[in-house]
Amino acid sequence: MKKLLLKQKQVLFFIIAGGLSAIVEIGSFKLFSINIPKFYPQETNLKGIHFPFSNIFSTTCGIIFNYFLSIWFVFERGKHSKKREFTYFIIVSFFSTMVSLFFFQIFFSYVFMSNLDLLIYTLSPEIISKIAAIILVSILNYSVKKNIIFNG
Repeated sequence: MKKLLLKQKQVLFFIIAGGLSAIVEIGSFKLFSINIPKFYPQETNLKGIHFPFSNIFSTTCGIIFNYFLSIWFVFERGKHSKKREFTYFIIVSFFSTMVSLFFFQIFFSYVFMSNLDLLIYTLSPEIISKIAAIILVSILNYSVKKNIIFNG
């Protein structure tokens, strides 16, 4: 019973850490997607890729924030050295970033074509696409981080 409770606690902390990281990622994406096109207008559509730099920079912010939350609150350390653990985390995060960028492009180009009015706030297609991509990739991230990077 204690093991089951501990497992549920870890999933809950992963969700909380992921949620906080998503807030950092979405917030920074909003800032980047507003400001980068002012200096680099092709950011909105660079050869068919929408907001590539905003996505990469915001995902990097979310990854770094998530790494620290993961080692402080979610996973136990000890399976690898700190250097190797961080290296694996970055490699997995790079792969996750590519998957996230792919899904963002699909969602932005084909799924979420208009704003979503939430009465008190309206979400743009970029933000909805970013949220959907984060949710999809989070499922993969938990499994890989738990079983490969940190103590399974």
